[in-house]
Amino acid sequence: MNQKELVMRKRYQKGNLRREGPSWVAQWRDQGRKVRKTLGRVSEMNKSQALNKLAEIMQQVNNPLPELTEEVTLEQFVKGVYIPFFSRKWKASTFGTTEDRIRYHLLRELGDRPLNSFTRDDLQNHLDAKVKRDLSFSIVDHLKWDLRQIFRMAVAEGYLQKNPTLLLFTPKESRKAVRRRMTREEVKQLSGVLSLRGRLVCMLALIAGMRPGEIFGLCWKHVAEDHVEVVQRVYRGNIDSPKTTHSRRQVALSGKLHEVIEEWRAASAPKSLEMWVFPSEKPATPMSKDNCWRRFIAPQLKEVGLDWVNFLVLRRTHSSLMKDMGVDPKVVADQLGHTLDVNLNVYTATALETRKEAVNSLESVVWIN
Repeated sequence: MNQKELVMRKRYQKGNLRREGPSWVAQWRDQGRKVRKTLGRVSEMNKSQALNKLAEIMQQVNNPLPELTEEVTLEQFVKGVYIPFFSRKWKASTFGTTEDRIRYHLLRELGDRPLNSFTRDDLQNHLDAKVKRDLSFSIVDHLKWDLRQIFRMAVAEGYLQKNPTLLLFTPKESRKAVRRRMTREEVKQLSGVLSLRGRLVCMLALIAGMRPGEIFGLCWKHVAEDHVEVVQRVYRGNIDSPKTTHSRRQVALSGKLHEVIEEWRAASAPKSLEMWVFPSEKPATPMSKDNCWRRFIAPQLKEVGLDWVNFLVLRRTHSSLMKDMGVDPKVVADQLGHTLDVNLNVYTATALETRKEAVNSLESVVWIN
């Protein structure tokens, strides 16, 4: 290969897609040579689908793996095939946590081993070792899922004939987190010691069941008298879409919670409905949940012995108290933005009025005037 061909081969390529008669045709260069490939018929594949297929081809051209006759390592497969493909469907939050987990807990120790060298016992022993290092049940369970996905794809792509992860399990000795929840008395204590801003933030999580990213992603245009519209969230300082499809929803508000929202509106005096409900010191940006908790909530909770409370505890308390009150699980799931059961989720949706009744009932047993 001459120097000109080498430079052309190394250059990152996007490829070219064109319609030729009834077909979509892709074109790129390989070692200086022009390559053409028919991707499919226009009648069976739209342009978006053809572009996705071209992107898959160019991924291999730009980041070629060794031939199947060579030994492909776990790291080569994960970085060259698995992550490039699945990252196209992951949200930014999922991508970050998944990539970090795989890199730190799998590739760092197993990355240089050939894919075809792993046995079921090798991988189960790896999970067992993670438990002995006191990793939580959640992390080990996610690692099991990661391994299954990676090796399932390796089989599907022809790198392996047999999947060694089919029978993997999460070791029973894995440490499960203690899932604390607040009592009704502790909730009343919390609402009694917080300032207006901190109280409203906590009540949106506890009474309305909202996630912190959803709370700080609210603009005044999303706030109605009996509900708020969750259409976005704040994640690591960036504006993102809601966590899941079910997260995009109307969140019912109780009567007193709406009163506190209006009290906060009067105190903060927003100049337009486009402004954030909880702005940072720069009004154009939303407040950070960590900054809010550290400045306006944590010090007061510490004074009354509730320093163990966090946003997760508040939402768990919402769910637990609703269950104690006998509220329909589907109502709770819809309010929280969770899934429950495939049939229930597909064929039913609880009315906003029903969820308003539920949050008003919850409010009546925990609110302090």
